[in-house]
Amino acid sequence: MSGTGFAAPGVVARLGRRLPAPLVSLHFVAGLELARRLNWLSPPPELEGRSFAITVEDLGLCSRFTVRDGVFRPLWRRQACELELGAGVAELLALMRGETDADTLFFQRRLRISGDTELGLIVKNWLDAAPRPAWLRRWEARGNP
Repeated sequence: MSGTGFAAPGVVARLGRRLPAPLVSLHFVAGLELARRLNWLSPPPELEGRSFAITVEDLGLCSRFTVRDGVFRPLWRRQACELELGAGVAELLALMRGETDADTLFFQRRLRISGDTELGLIVKNWLDAAPRPAWLRRWEARGNP
């Protein structure tokens, strides 16, 4: 950071907390749904009808969604979910790329998990086993952050 005193993450986090929940959830779920349609991420049957929240903590963004008929769908209200995951952008990207696993981040206190423990294990195992698309593996190989 420069000496200007501008704390970008703090500003972004305050903005993120003010965004309407549906706006955040819609964009996040659109990404999940695109990954599903491209056969990169297919929700297991155990996720059917369950509710989830993923918070990008350093940006103050929280997306709430469910899986219905095998399709990711946004939840339109700020509501308690059966499983809530929270981490910073860097940690979530590391999970997505397969550079680290949820257990490591959890025990390093860089991943927050609350709610239904059994559902958390199902999601963790699903994400750990999910194949990464070739373009993501190539991106990792180039050493991008």
